[in-house]
Amino acid sequence: MARARLVGINHVAIEVGDLDAALDLYARVFAFELRGRRPTMAWIDMGDQFLAVSQGRTQGPDVHRHFGLVVDDLGAAQAAAEEAGLTVRASGRGGIDFRDPWGNLFQCVDYREIQFERTPGVRRALGIEALAKSASAQQEIAERGFAG
Repeated sequence: MARARLVGINHVAIEVGDLDAALDLYARVFAFELRGRRPTMAWIDMGDQFLAVSQGRTQGPDVHRHFGLVVDDLGAAQAAAEEAGLTVRASGRGGIDFRDPWGNLFQCVDYREIQFERTPGVRRALGIEALAKSASAQQEIAERGFAG
């Protein structure tokens, strides 16, 4: 029987108690454009992926469940999250974790430090063409057979 191969993530969906407050908070931490907006739903653009934010949290705070975001400047993300009043802690692979007021656990890593790669068109659209992968990320890319 044929099975479909997992090839990526189209989007991650999170729930918040107040959509406007969440978008305000996230805009203090990250630079982003909205892909779309409805009264209780918004889509934060990440090139060819997006973060779907829905008003109406239905469960308690996440304990270990989290989602990982790749950022172009981890230091800036950490400083902005702290400035926004969020508690930031170190996470694996040199990243950071923080929880929003609705219990969503964000884990951020720096694009330059991981094997995750974007196509030239998406890099251009996101304005990250000048970001170079670190030696360790390049090695991981080569070991996984992802090098061009």
